[in-house]
Amino acid sequence: MARYPCHGDVFHICQQFETLANIWTRLASGVRTERKALEARLANPRRRCQDSLLIDRLDELRPLEARAHQRADDLRTLALWLERDVLSLAGPDLPTRQELFDFIVEQLRQREPEDPSRIGTMRVALQNQRNDLLAFAGVLDQKLDAIASDTAVAGHLVRATCLLHRKPETSVAFWQAWNRLHAAIGRRFHEVWTAVSQALHDTPRSSSLVENLNSRLRNCLTLRHHLGGGRAWLELLKFFVNHRRFTRSRCSARVGKSPREAMTGEAHSHWLTLLGLGPLQPRQI
Repeated sequence: MARYPCHGDVFHICQQFETLANIWTRLASGVRTERKALEARLANPRRRCQDSLLIDRLDELRPLEARAHQRADDLRTLALWLERDVLSLAGPDLPTRQELFDFIVEQLRQREPEDPSRIGTMRVALQNQRNDLLAFAGVLDQKLDAIASDTAVAGHLVRATCLLHRKPETSVAFWQAWNRLHAAIGRRFHEVWTAVSQALHDTPRSSSLVENLNSRLRNCLTLRHHLGGGRAWLELLKFFVNHRRFTRSRCSARVGKSPREAMTGEAHSHWLTLLGLGPLQPRQI
């Protein structure tokens, strides 16, 4: 298949962490629902006696609910830190990301005894993939250092320009930071901004493109028992994926192009025509 350079698959680990936070949110919600039901039952004026078992259960649920909500909030916060501060493309340098990453792993380790099967699994997954997940940060650091050297602009100003890409351009904070950087860098600001934008664009982290490819391959892989096995089938699948054109893409430059055309810059005929089935016929209306 056509290969596209990427540095770390951040999509699945963020999705896994979000799923963990959602599970604990549902658990906390379930405890709260049970607590409210018991309170309503005990507050019923038609009750002629106090049920000691219900009261004891209510006393157990109240601290359990508080702990569950606190744990859900903690996991949600850690998941947001991982996605927005550690694994975001525009972010701090690699040593800082590594320090933040290790902090998140340690926080999960402290909470692991409460839910070893889920929190422990998440902690192990993060710990084992640390270097792979942060590989893109080292590549980006090298590009930003090169930009600082080529433009003779201080490295911390180039990094600040990178971090500015995290703010929405419609916000007041973005333009305030823009003006401060423009004043600090001077006439080379637009050159630095363009170079940093290009560096971010050229440092993919394997997210939507990989998911798009996986979704296209999944149906083909589940149907292989109908098409026959062996290397011939894999070669046909590789040919199809390399030459089938994108009908839509978040990157406008890919629309109407196949992976081969996007990588080589050279046009080719429809994949059915390349297989020797003749020119593609116009659609009948």
